[in-house]
Amino acid sequence: MPIKVLVIDDSALIRSLLTEIINSRPDMKVVGTAPDPLVAREKIKALNPDVLTLDVEMPKMDGLAFLEKLMRLRPMPVIMVSSLTEKSSAITLHALELGAFDFVTKPKIDISNSLRDYAEELTDKIRCASKALAPRLAAKRALPQSIERKNTADAVLPAEQRAFATTEKIIAIGSSTGGTEALKSYLATMPPDCPGTLITQHMPETFTKTFAKRLDGLCMIAVKEAEHGERVLPGHAYIAPGNRHLMLSRSGANYVTQLSDGPPVSRHRPSVDVLFRSTANCAGKNAIGIIMTGMGDDGAAGMLEMHRAGAYTLAQDEESCVVFGMPKEAIAMGGVDEIVSLQDMPRHLFSWLAAQGKRNFRV
Repeated sequence: MPIKVLVIDDSALIRSLLTEIINSRPDMKVVGTAPDPLVAREKIKALNPDVLTLDVEMPKMDGLAFLEKLMRLRPMPVIMVSSLTEKSSAITLHALELGAFDFVTKPKIDISNSLRDYAEELTDKIRCASKALAPRLAAKRALPQSIERKNTADAVLPAEQRAFATTEKIIAIGSSTGGTEALKSYLATMPPDCPGTLITQHMPETFTKTFAKRLDGLCMIAVKEAEHGERVLPGHAYIAPGNRHLMLSRSGANYVTQLSDGPPVSRHRPSVDVLFRSTANCAGKNAIGIIMTGMGDDGAAGMLEMHRAGAYTLAQDEESCVVFGMPKEAIAMGGVDEIVSLQDMPRHLFSWLAAQGKRNFRV
């Protein structure tokens, strides 16, 4: 049976466009649309959809209020559809906290290439959302395999071995679907003297700055959107800006950030593979690589490079992942030292740091 989708949006044009995209895939079908949450409430009862797409800002009842009621009374996978504004970004991030599975931005209806990429992103997330609700159906549903050629990190920077004149530790983290909440949980446990941390979370422009500000207000460490050429300091986390690769570089004995507009890698910019390769190049055995929940395989090849360079590598386990895609691929490729739950990740990290002689690191 195809995945049944209910589209909720106050724009008739967006409802029509999303319906056309979803119905173009053989394994999913729009069973209904609704212009607002009040109509949607009745259609959920009548149509019993597997997945909802939900606009953020709507009349009569906004997306957040509806989502909160839905998750309390009838939990189901919801993909938020958000516009690229600072206000919408904050609302969307709050929706993820309330239980939304993931989000996509409003489609750009005037650019054919963007629309093709958008359709791929939307339908991939619908598939993952449906499996999150009922994983027992996944084996029965034949999913089309992508044959698109994907760039590797070679498209942005070469792999190279360097001599390391410092023992300063650095942490590199990659995540995607479910990563906003996983990162919040992890970073909230980090003490002010933890190693500098670079993060690539698959997220569009405008969202990353809002996300970084949100985390900065919740954590003991400082969290910010990364800028080009700034020194990486202990007790700080730097999040890759949307649509730019984040890389680790060196200036003398110091670690510094580097941003790149290079081509997408593993279909993403920013790409986890690019961050992990740069960390393998610049930090080697002084690095910790962490791959968290997410769709696809971005980060798997880069984590193997970090592992081979002597870094300590961790993958989030299946039980604590929203989507066990990126960690699963990294494990299968052989680049993971330990598979741990999100809750246990800080303990493993602190134990490794203590074993490396970081006696003054306050656990």
